Amino acid sequence: MGSCFSVEEEIQQPQNKVAHGIAAFPGQAHSELSNKANAPQTSSTEGAKSVVIVSKDVNDLRQNPVNSNLDLFTYEEMKLATKHFRPDQVLGEGGFGIVYKGVIDGNVRPGYKTTRVAIKELDPEGLQGDREWLAEVNYLGQLCHPNLVKLIGYCCDDDHRLLVYEYMASGSLEKHLFPRVCSTLTWSRRMKIALDAAKGLAFLHSAERQIIYRDFKTSNILLDADFNAKLSDFGLAKDGPMGDQTHVSTRVMGTYGYAAPEYVMTGHLTARSDVYGFGVVLLEMLIGRRAMDKSRPSREHNLVEWARPLLNSSKKLLKILDPRMEGQYSTKVAVKVAVLAYQCLSQNPRGRPVMSQVVELLEGFQTQSGSREEEMLQSGGGSVTLYEVPRGMPDSPATEQKNQLKSESQRDVKPPKSKQTNGRSRSEPPKECDLYGSFPDAGLGERKFT
Repeated sequence: MGSCFSVEEEIQQPQNKVAHGIAAFPGQAHSELSNKANAPQTSSTEGAKSVVIVSKDVNDLRQNPVNSNLDLFTYEEMKLATKHFRPDQVLGEGGFGIVYKGVIDGNVRPGYKTTRVAIKELDPEGLQGDREWLAEVNYLGQLCHPNLVKLIGYCCDDDHRLLVYEYMASGSLEKHLFPRVCSTLTWSRRMKIALDAAKGLAFLHSAERQIIYRDFKTSNILLDADFNAKLSDFGLAKDGPMGDQTHVSTRVMGTYGYAAPEYVMTGHLTARSDVYGFGVVLLEMLIGRRAMDKSRPSREHNLVEWARPLLNSSKKLLKILDPRMEGQYSTKVAVKVAVLAYQCLSQNPRGRPVMSQVVELLEGFQTQSGSREEEMLQSGGGSVTLYEVPRGMPDSPATEQKNQLKSESQRDVKPPKSKQTNGRSRSEPPKECDLYGSFPDAGLGERKFT
């Protein structure tokens, strides 16, 4: 799982612009301080009845277990499962603590079916605490969906706080998208991961009591052995607005580079804040760069600020797409995915789609990509990426773009200048801009989604 449970960062903001105080800076994680505990009440499965058991503190949890489906483990059992927390069992480490690979079987608990697990242990000296630990138990203990990591159980012996998850054999999206060695994710696999992650968010947003994930990023998207994607790490999840509320006012928490601008500036949290985070991840998958990268030239440090203006043109888009995916996609589908990312990253929250719309669009793109693959394979033009051989043959080279993609060192793309077109400002959506239909090369302005 690598760095799948990475550090959550609290966003630093100018004090005169923020409605809710903060005390951190990018690169460090801090727990949200409040005497008020989360109280999620959500559906436990798709379309299932709501669950009302909520633990406000660890003592309450000990007396009133969240869910009978969760196993309560002792610390001794956790030691046995991880071979006494041996260093060679470590999967990763973040603001919460260390994550270990483990096995729970009859040697750990008599009669227990052998199960591979990931065990996350809260570091008592770390940057998170009981609040985040309880949030994970309260949310994942009551939610069940194919695109959410399954929480198997927990341990709260004395001062020990551990969480036991299903084991995700392929680790995090971050590990595969930004590898240290020469390997990559194919276009088709990236699009499947994007769809899976979108389904997870859409499920949370459509729950009986809406849940805002608040920390959507590549390190929190885990992959199983078949590269099915699931959301993990619910420590920062928050209940959505109720009744006549339009937003939830909260201290600004999340990861630098992924948080929606209106949330950073005001502390007003909505489900569309998650949509912005999804847009950042989709952009990372398209371009193959991290959301924040200080090793790049200064104007390219922030991926969204640099790349979003370039998504308006298919010619410019093809120059910045991840060159490791060359020949694996059709230009038409790539442009449509870029437009979706563009709209998810709108500065205006109402210019972003809701996650159910994102799911519908991505499902359509999958169908179009599949048709393209079949077409190319039948014509004998199929090829396999040099980096990774997926189970299904990837999209074959598209000859019209073969000579358009350049290596990263050859790129020198300048953001387009803002201008008026046909008496319409760029902030207005052009009539022909339709995610379900065809796209012009430029002028893909903002759309409002209701």
